[in-house]
Amino acid sequence: MRVLVVEDERLLAENISKMLKSEGFDVEVAYSISDMYKKIEKFGPELIVLDLMLPDGNALNEIQEIKSELPEVGIIVISAKNTDLDKIIGIELGADDYIGKPFNTRELVARVKAFFRRTRGLKEVIRYGKLEIYPEDYTVFYDGKKIRLTSKEFEILKLLAQRPDRVFSREQILEELWKDDFEVYDRVIDVHINSLRKKLGKNWIVTVRGVGYKFSKKGDASFESDESNRE
Repeated sequence: MRVLVVEDERLLAENISKMLKSEGFDVEVAYSISDMYKKIEKFGPELIVLDLMLPDGNALNEIQEIKSELPEVGIIVISAKNTDLDKIIGIELGADDYIGKPFNTRELVARVKAFFRRTRGLKEVIRYGKLEIYPEDYTVFYDGKKIRLTSKEFEILKLLAQRPDRVFSREQILEELWKDDFEVYDRVIDVHINSLRKKLGKNWIVTVRGVGYKFSKKGDASFESDESNRE
């Protein structure tokens, strides 16, 4: 369970980090907004403990940005701005929890544990914009409406969506999904991809000429599915 602590008070940051590590969490620390974004990219946190007043700006303005790009990442705000209005604004912008300073570090650890209990108990979902993919159920929704896919279409979509921006060759997709079925030709992948594009819109899966296919996080731009495949 990866936690990024964003706090410019170094002693406090170290204390939070030490306490979380003692509870088994994998922890990284950032001391500014710019440092935070670098750590997000390299560390891939599941939860961010976020101080608002940082040397290079007010991190309140970053909550929506983080949530729009990484909706699955949790945010617990820690801030000296702790009026009811401050807390309401923070939650409405997308924070999962809000703790006013000063606070007991053990309370923060308890809130972190509670966050992971809540989220780990939910079904796994891969979400990009209005597209939701549920691996356990083999179901896909767009804007709340179910999209009917065959099992192989679903498996191809899941494979690509779990590793967005990675290019998969036809051979790699066959290896991953058809295993030892040597009767299947690589062009069958093209058939499934074309079908997915008709049902989901053409921009979710991008062709990399001469190489293969990759998933685009920005497929929302032109969703034009076949209405007959929506429930």
